[in-house]
Amino acid sequence: MVPDPPRLSLALEIHVQVGAPIDIGEVGGGRRRIVPILGGTFVGPGLSGRVLPGGADWQIVRADGFQELDTRYTLETDAGDLVYVQNAGIRRGPAEVMQRLIAGEPVDQSLVYMRTVPKLETAAPALRWLTQSLFVGTGERYPHDVVVRFWRVE
Repeated sequence: MVPDPPRLSLALEIHVQVGAPIDIGEVGGGRRRIVPILGGTFVGPGLSGRVLPGGADWQIVRADGFQELDTRYTLETDAGDLVYVQNAGIRRGPAEVMQRLIAGEPVDQSLVYMRTVPKLETAAPALRWLTQSLFVGTGERYPHDVVVRFWRVE
C-alpha cells in the first residue's frame, strides 16, 4: 500500500518587481545574469507586507535555455518583522519561449516550468513556523515582475 502524499497549503504569494538583468557573460556553467529586485508585496494567511529592494536573482542560463535560479531577498511584514528568503530553483520551457523570456518579452506562462525550493529565516517568534517548515515554490516571470507562490508541505 502506498501512503498518501503530503498535502500542500499556500503560505505566501509574492509579487516581486525586478530591474533589467545585468549580463555578466559566459562563465563555467553557462551565461551568468543578475536580476535586481526592486521591491514588491506579499500576502499569506495572517501575514502580509513588502519585499525590500536590494535582493537579486543570480541566474545561470544554459545554451538550451534551461535556467538555474538563486534568488535572495528580504521580506518585511506589516508588523515590522524581517524574513530572509533564499530561493533556489529551475526554469525551463520550449527553446523559442525561453529565448523570448530571456529577451524580456511576455510569454504564455503555461509553457514555462518554474519550480523552487525556498528557505526562510526570521528571528520573529510569531513567524517561527516559516523556519520550521518545508516549502516548494512555483513561479511566473513577466517582463517587469515575478509572481512566486510558496506552498507549505504539511
